[in-house]
Amino acid sequence: MENLIEIQNVYKTYQLGKVGSQALNDVSLSVRKGEIVVILGPSGSGKTTLLNVVSGLDKISKGKILYQGKNIAKYRDYKMTRFRKKNLGFIFQTYNLLEHLNVYENVLVGASLGKAKVDINSIIDTVGLKKHRKKYMYQLSGGEQQRVSIARALAKNPSVMFCDEPTGALDEKTGKVVLQSLVEANEKLGTTMIIVTHNPGIALIGDRTVRMNSGKIIEIKENEKRMDPIEIPWG
Repeated sequence: MENLIEIQNVYKTYQLGKVGSQALNDVSLSVRKGEIVVILGPSGSGKTTLLNVVSGLDKISKGKILYQGKNIAKYRDYKMTRFRKKNLGFIFQTYNLLEHLNVYENVLVGASLGKAKVDINSIIDTVGLKKHRKKYMYQLSGGEQQRVSIARALAKNPSVMFCDEPTGALDEKTGKVVLQSLVEANEKLGTTMIIVTHNPGIALIGDRTVRMNSGKIIEIKENEKRMDPIEIPWG
């Protein structure tokens, strides 16, 4: 598979008064088109900072972030905003759904942000919410709402989906259902997935696991075979 993203010697320093805090320290990583990469590490390891700079939500202090050969780290704010809108999808621990809209309408909002026409009902079916498409958010469980947020992000038809602790607020059974939705979206739509988590079991659903600590990548492991989310150990 060809490389979609190349992170080259990236540093990120946060200035706290006169003292600098190194959140990323000489990080390099390639992400192949269509794969699932799981970034694993404890709190403060730099995993969320890495997700934020690769997705353009934050700026790097030094290095390069190449997306299909173009260094997006040099983009100005307006150009980066357009780039994110056109190419990237986001799933966070908080769902950020519109309470006055039903499932279909929330996903439609996501579709309106992308240029490509998508089959909204097919996407809702992919995340297992076909029978809930007319329900409002108060009628859904937390796991179902998270799957709505996944469907909304997929409706943009993004090249890359960034997932920051997507199961962090969910119990094991519900979390595994959400992970199944991500894997099915990857398999059916070819969406590249970058998942940040502190849960080591989630690493088993990916093609590769990236372990971080103290702002550095300490290990990159290729999984011989993806494990079904239902079968992974939890926590």
